[in-house]
Amino acid sequence: MENELRQRLEHELRQRMKSEIPRLRRYARALTRNVVAADDLVQDCLVRALAKLHLWQEGTDLRAWLFTILHNQYVNQIRRRAREGVAVEVSETEPKLIRAARQGTRLELRDLDRAMALLPDDQRVVILMIGLEGMSYEAVAEVIGIPVGTVRSRLSRGREALRRLMGIREDRCAEQAMLAARSNRRLAA
Repeated sequence: MENELRQRLEHELRQRMKSEIPRLRRYARALTRNVVAADDLVQDCLVRALAKLHLWQEGTDLRAWLFTILHNQYVNQIRRRAREGVAVEVSETEPKLIRAARQGTRLELRDLDRAMALLPDDQRVVILMIGLEGMSYEAVAEVIGIPVGTVRSRLSRGREALRRLMGIREDRCAEQAMLAARSNRRLAA
């Protein structure tokens, strides 16, 4: 009976893990900027998670646990590549057909993608987890293993760097109007 219950719980946990795969793939693709490498990273993450399933504690956030594993696998890959040297795949050296975007949105997304690639990894990771995955500051802090204040700081610096890289100017008049409105509300209260 106990073995049957354990098997059922393990099956449910595997199903929950399976439902997280699209989010893991999206995050891995944003990190690696390569579909094949992203799929390999997700596979490595899931293999590791299944091997360490006994370490996961019921009641904790499964998504955060999986994202932590994926993030750590990515960091380990980068460190390994730094030790072994850079390898260039043949497909990267082949000429690629480029088709001009027909819509402004596609151009903006391309610019955003390029700007994201220029950000330091620590800022890019935080922006992706919060902006793309909708994770809370606390969950991101737990996944990366840093204080929540550091998450906020990296997010702020990353957003500012993105604005600068994409040539978006802040509207100082609008900002001053918002500050004045806040000030007036405080005085009225």
